[in-house]
This record gives sequence, structure tokens and C-alpha cells, in this order.
Amino acid sequence: MSSWIIAMMLGASILLGGFGLWALLWGVRTGQFEDKNKFLDGALQDSEEALQDAVMMEEKKKKIIGARRKKEKGYKPPD
Repeated sequence: MSSWIIAMMLGASILLGGFGLWALLWGVRTGQFEDKNKFLDGALQDSEEALQDAVMMEEKKKKIIGARRKKEKGYKPPD
């Protein structure tokens, strides 16, 4: 490869990396990543039905995992 191509690729990668670092620091300074009430507001706005559905899905998931473990314990390879 030509040294000109390597220099151009190196320059472009440094430029893009610098822009990404600048954007990250700008976001941190201006508070773009702070959302202190996200989880509390989400829980307050959920309906009771949605919360019950979530609980039922967790119970169903636990049942499936338990059944798989039970099935794996009884597994014996064929002779």
C-alpha cells in the first residue's frame, strides 16, 4: 500500500475519532445522558393491567426454565 493512502486513512480516522470524542463530551456537559426520573415515571404511567401482564410473563418464563432443567436432569444418552 502506498504511504499516501495510509496517511490519508490515519488522518481520516483521527478526525472522525476527534469528532466522536467532542460529541460525547458535549453530550455529557449539556446533560443529554441524565434522566433521573425515567424509571419512576414509567412505573407511574403503566396501567395495572400492563403490570399484571409483566408478572404473568415472568412466571411463565420461570415455569419454562424449570421444565427445561427437569427435562435435562432426566436425560440419558442411548446405548
